[in-house]
Amino acid sequence: MNSAFDDLFAANDAYAADFRLSGLAPVAARGLAVVTCMDSRIEPLQALGLQPGDAKILRNAGARVTDDTLRTLVLAVYLLEVDRVLVMPHTRCKMASVSGDDEVHEAIEGRFGVDTRSLEFHTDNDQVGALRHDLERIRHHPLLPRALPVAGAVYDVDTGRVEPQDA
Repeated sequence: MNSAFDDLFAANDAYAADFRLSGLAPVAARGLAVVTCMDSRIEPLQALGLQPGDAKILRNAGARVTDDTLRTLVLAVYLLEVDRVLVMPHTRCKMASVSGDDEVHEAIEGRFGVDTRSLEFHTDNDQVGALRHDLERIRHHPLLPRALPVAGAVYDVDTGRVEPQDA
């Protein structure tokens, strides 16, 4: 066992001793998929008044709708009873605070000597514009239902408020 993770496995022992989510169905009980950022300041279930099992939560850097996000949404819609999608980036997101992928590549290479140019980070300092683009990617994906309700909102990491965006 790796001692770098001992604290996590010990915490899991306590969690498992009082585990109460056994028996939840694998489907989204409230028909919702939420695409949000990996930032741990976001607690999507609590922020949206949901319970475990209510929604499928898809997380990545910047809450971007990537090809992998679309693949996952196709699976969620057809196999996991998702019938609506909310894309929810957040305020003070590092991925929205840079001028573009080149800035991130240069920062990583300059600080760590790692060339990340083979990766796309999907950074965009126009967060609302990026959200609009991502919503359109979902709305026009050929494998997703045309009538699938899709909405966007921005989560405020300082207040916990979710502000719908007219995108």
